[in-house]
Amino acid sequence: MKQRLDYRQASPAAFQAMLGLEQYSRSSGLEHSLLELVKTRVSQINGCAFCLDMHTKDARVAGETEQRLYLLSAWRETELFSPREQAALAWAEAVTQLGAHGVPDAVYAQAQAAFGDKALVDLTLAVIAINGWNRLAIPFRAEAGHYQPGQPG
Repeated sequence: MKQRLDYRQASPAAFQAMLGLEQYSRSSGLEHSLLELVKTRVSQINGCAFCLDMHTKDARVAGETEQRLYLLSAWRETELFSPREQAALAWAEAVTQLGAHGVPDAVYAQAQAAFGDKALVDLTLAVIAINGWNRLAIPFRAEAGHYQPGQPG
């Protein structure tokens, strides 16, 4: 599909605001590998090709295995993910797919136990950020396939 518009150029101030949230998430103290898993999983749920291209490439450069990336959408069916990663993925899915009843208590309890107050807020902001990026990339059809690790998103 052809890109509809470049949101970075169309509204540089909005792009900078999003980058501010992204930069906070990156500097929050949460593990880079965990953040890349969460960003990839949320982008799978939302169907964002641009973000999937970016975050799977970044995850690989950071040392993530092909096997874990291939099995990420079925993370509940494997023992390849740590309890902390499982809690983060369950939280990310629940926050991304908020339904009429919000986030289930069991998912909250698991995430709270794994992260504590500050880290859970920081994880939630990371989920909000990638959902925001997905919601910019998808409607404006950001072109997937050209991202190189280390370049600005």
